[in-house]
Amino acid sequence: MTRIDVIDNHGQFTHLEQRALRDLGVDVSLVDNTTPPGDIDADGLVLSGGPSMDRIGNSPAYLDLDVPVLGICLGMQIMAAELDGVVGEGDYGGYADVTVEILDEADPLIGSLAPETRVWASHADEVTQVPTGFERTATSDVCGVEAMSDTDRDLYGVQWHPEVAHTEEGEAVFENFRALCE
Repeated sequence: MTRIDVIDNHGQFTHLEQRALRDLGVDVSLVDNTTPPGDIDADGLVLSGGPSMDRIGNSPAYLDLDVPVLGICLGMQIMAAELDGVVGEGDYGGYADVTVEILDEADPLIGSLAPETRVWASHADEVTQVPTGFERTATSDVCGVEAMSDTDRDLYGVQWHPEVAHTEEGEAVFENFRALCE
C-alpha cells in the first residue's frame, strides 16, 4: 500500500489533506514539521499549507528525500523560496473562489483538470517566479502561478487547496499525486 506523509505546517486544513488521502485508500500519517528528515519513511510527502514561513520547521530539508512532494499553498511557497524561485505578497489577500486555467494538459498532477477548474485559494502570499527546473502549469486572473511542476525531481505545487469542498476537482489532484507515489 502506498504511504504518504502529510507534513503539518500548522494550516487550518491540514487534517482535511490527511482525510482526503485516507479516503483514497492511502496509508497516511500527519507528521509534525520538526520531525528529522531521516525519520521520514514514505513513498511521498504533502507539504501542507500554514500561516507563516516562520513556522515551516524542517520542511525545506524534506525536498531532498527523493520522493514525490506535493506542496499546497504555503507548501508550494516553501519549494519556491528554497529552490531559487520568488515568493511575494499577493494582490488579492484572503480566500476566494477562483477559476484556474490549466496550461499543461500533459502535467501528471493537474493536466487531467484541463482546460480549467474552480478552486478555493488564498493569495495573501504567492509564488511570483518559479524556481529553475519548474514549469508554470496553471494560472488565473488573480495569480500568475497557480501551480508549478518539476517532473524530473517529482516536485509539484498548487496555490489552491484541493482538500476543501469548494475545490471542484480536488480529489483528482490527490488521486494523481497518489499515482506519482506508487
